[in-house]
Amino acid sequence: MLNGRKPLVSALTGLALAGVIGLVPGSAHADPDIDDVEARVDRLYHDAEVAQERYHDATLELDELRNDLGSLKADQERQDQRLDVVQEQVRDSVIRQYQGESLSAVGQVFVSDEPRSFLDQLSTMTSYSELQSQLFTSYSREATALDIRRDATERRLSDIAELEKQLADEKATVDEKLAEAKDLLGELEAEEREQMTSRSAPAPAPTNVEASGNAAAAVSFALGQVGDAYVYGAAGPDAYDCSGLTMAAWAQAGVSLPHSSSAQYGSGPQVAASALQPGDLVFYYSPISHVGMYIGNGQIVHAANPSTGVQVAGLYSMPYSGAVRPG
Repeated sequence: MLNGRKPLVSALTGLALAGVIGLVPGSAHADPDIDDVEARVDRLYHDAEVAQERYHDATLELDELRNDLGSLKADQERQDQRLDVVQEQVRDSVIRQYQGESLSAVGQVFVSDEPRSFLDQLSTMTSYSELQSQLFTSYSREATALDIRRDATERRLSDIAELEKQLADEKATVDEKLAEAKDLLGELEAEEREQMTSRSAPAPAPTNVEASGNAAAAVSFALGQVGDAYVYGAAGPDAYDCSGLTMAAWAQAGVSLPHSSSAQYGSGPQVAASALQPGDLVFYYSPISHVGMYIGNGQIVHAANPSTGVQVAGLYSMPYSGAVRPG
């Protein structure tokens, strides 16, 4: 309290909370609109999932760039070794041509071992062969190209690091909203909370799904996780996010998938909704930010959100984007 008054931020926060749960300051408790609260919570969950899936994408890209940078450094080391050999060849050639004369000019080529300085010094002399000149010209061009690639990759790494920070900040904001949503749910009466819980109760996992080939193992695993918790970034064994579940399921069939819903969309040929088979991956929203696994009879199994965890749902229970067949 400041001078008997609440801080402005706290007051505004109270008004915001009251607006969502149906309270007006100074009035008696009003019945909250369950549909509005549930829609708000679902929206917050989806915002968090979008941020998490974008974070997965950035992590995959960062891994690729680090591998590329390692290859560039290996190329540079090989080129450095080649340069050492050519330097020795040029030095030997110069010494042979200057035998019996003053070695002051010869000494110029021993001043620096740094590649660029060596090339600059050598360019002032005419005592190396045309072949050696071509070798140095070729190496200089390759070294320049490698420098450009390495600099570009390092800049890209910096960009990804900055993106990761932005995503972490974004997810932190969403987490705060999720905490706010939980507070809102906590304001509901016990009967109202039970009403929302009964609405989101998962359907039982079917036991008669017929899948063939590698898909059988993937479907069996995914259905075995029904009831497990949803945790952002998790890929088992007791909690999953959407792409973590499908990745872990198809791993049982020996198929490696990236931990990203949008990246998994490129994991196999696209399949029309009318041709779906159990095991196919089904994607939602635009841009893609959620993935589930088709299990037949117009149903999917997916890691839905923190309220429901892994559950069975209808194929069109979310905005449908497309499907692919891994394996």
